[in-house]
Amino acid sequence: MSTIYDFTAERMDGSSQAFLDCQGKVLLIVNTASKCGFTPQFEGLELLYQQYKDQGLVVIGFPCNQFGSQDPGSNDEIGAFCQKNYGVSFPMMAKVEVNGEDAHPIYEWLKEQKGGVLTNGIKWNFTKFLIGSNGQVIDRYAPTTKPEAIKNDIEQALANK
Repeated sequence: MSTIYDFTAERMDGSSQAFLDCQGKVLLIVNTASKCGFTPQFEGLELLYQQYKDQGLVVIGFPCNQFGSQDPGSNDEIGAFCQKNYGVSFPMMAKVEVNGEDAHPIYEWLKEQKGGVLTNGIKWNFTKFLIGSNGQVIDRYAPTTKPEAIKNDIEQALANK
């Protein structure tokens, strides 16, 4: 599998999301959690989405409960939390694992494309991957990187569409 467009994922509502439908767009993929110290990043992610969606940015959240059990709820509970507390309108996928033998294939691919500092594994919630309009990973950002800190990279990716 050579691009993000080769993958599908389950949405929170149980329907299927073919990433081929995102062809030509810039994607920001984030593993999220509702009860994490980084959870307020939902606000910044939503602001990026609102600011750049008309130019072709799609932020996509993948809830994950692998780090400190910080997203224990059901998909419906997670979706309601994100909407109520942060006004999240960007697409949220069904809860996945990002590490281990049950890791979602998208995350296996993302980690192969851009490894982490000491390991390819995802270290914590809110690790971010920026995908160019060609379906290739541009960069990987640590959980501590605030969404607003990647604005320039997003703008450059959108300019290169």
